[in-house]
Amino acid sequence: MTIEPSSASRVTPERPLRILALANQKGGVGKTTTAINLGTALAAIGERVLVIDLDPQGNASTGLGIDRRSRKVSTYHVLAGDASLAQAVVPTAVPRLMLAPSTMDLLGLELEMASSSDRAHRLRNAMRDIGKAGATEGVTYVLIDCPPSLNLLTINALAAADAVLVPMQCEFFALEGLSQLLRTVEQVRTALNPRLTIQGVVLTMVDPRNNLSNQVAADVRSFLGDKVYETTIPRNVRVSEAPSHGKPVLLYDLKCAGSQAYLRLASEVIQREGRLPVAA
Repeated sequence: MTIEPSSASRVTPERPLRILALANQKGGVGKTTTAINLGTALAAIGERVLVIDLDPQGNASTGLGIDRRSRKVSTYHVLAGDASLAQAVVPTAVPRLMLAPSTMDLLGLELEMASSSDRAHRLRNAMRDIGKAGATEGVTYVLIDCPPSLNLLTINALAAADAVLVPMQCEFFALEGLSQLLRTVEQVRTALNPRLTIQGVVLTMVDPRNNLSNQVAADVRSFLGDKVYETTIPRNVRVSEAPSHGKPVLLYDLKCAGSQAYLRLASEVIQREGRLPVAA
């Protein structure tokens, strides 16, 4: 199935590049699922998108159909300084959506970089020419899929990003983990990246029949106000099934509730970005 862009949302040369880090130190919150499907949805409404997989597990790469044997150049090689980002980028089955895949080699990278003075800025340095030429020419959105921990890989993503998008499951410990992440974002803003902001928090795996889910959602909205997206991502079996087929859910089942939610989320992201001043 081919997803064509909306004519009203087609990419224009004037649209500035935006870099969003999808981060949450807690695993199992739908972070990688959101990176894959938000990227697909943004591409479907006309953006040109690059997903950067910084998780050693490589689930975003697998979920976009990139076999492990095909990952000859990965984000490990980029951060180690052995390859450019453009050399790592591969196309996906989704038009206008590209991927810089990851491998398990990333597990050892933190130790390798420990003594380097630029260890927190490796990704930012690698992204200097993104969107201007080569495999990344014309890219308007970069989504960085971070590992489920606040390690040096995540710090690299936050140091390179314009904003953080936080997928958060509606469960008991959600607010505690969110508070820790917000403190880390503030520390990175102070020490490494003064332009870093919170783009938004998206509530995932929402079950409106669950009283706890509703209570957590209400608490998060009370705590963060309009930083929480109106769009929520429901629990949906088709979303869970799609990665085993190496497809985003929008390619697996466009009409299911999960696909429609990610399309709404993409529209909301675009609307929020539209309120930002255009960079000089």
